Amino acid sequence: MAHGVQKRAIVFVANGTEEMEAVITIDVLRRAGIQALVLAAEISTGHVVCSRGVKLVPDAYLGDDSVKITTYDAVVIPGGAEGAATLSENPQVRSILADFYAQKKLVAAICAGSLAIKAAGIQTKVSQPLRLTSHPSVKDQLEHDFLYKDERVVVDGNLVTSRGPGTTFEFALKLVSILAGEDKMNEVATPMMLA
Repeated sequence: MAHGVQKRAIVFVANGTEEMEAVITIDVLRRAGIQALVLAAEISTGHVVCSRGVKLVPDAYLGDDSVKITTYDAVVIPGGAEGAATLSENPQVRSILADFYAQKKLVAAICAGSLAIKAAGIQTKVSQPLRLTSHPSVKDQLEHDFLYKDERVVVDGNLVTSRGPGTTFEFALKLVSILAGEDKMNEVATPMMLA
């Protein structure tokens, strides 16, 4: 992926999204100069209530005419059982995931968010099983359709997946590395005491 132009990423949220996975990812992307759009699904106004009661006000809502989905370089699905289920079941989200993957744009999911990758049918579009990981609680729903890995962050082409709240910094920094380069990733990681 080219590193000259400012990159743009969509981070989906819904009621029940895991707040650490969403906010850490959004924050790290923004620290790297990547425009991270917080896009809510299933609500059209107000805030989402995350899995531990934290309220997030999205930048936009899925279906807003002002959001030009095709102009983004990456899409991210955080976990949280309820939020991941909502995103996985949303036909627009599934379509966006499948379209981004087909266009070789970055598709990323963490924790139970990996279920949205399966729901989008991405695994049916490739000749070899995709490598993927998730929170262990949903492994049994993924291991028959993917080459499941018990690793903290897994990259397979333009698909990046990770395990849960404790792996979110690694996950977000991997996204920065892919979208903005290794130097930018190190520049962001050092002041956060991660390098």
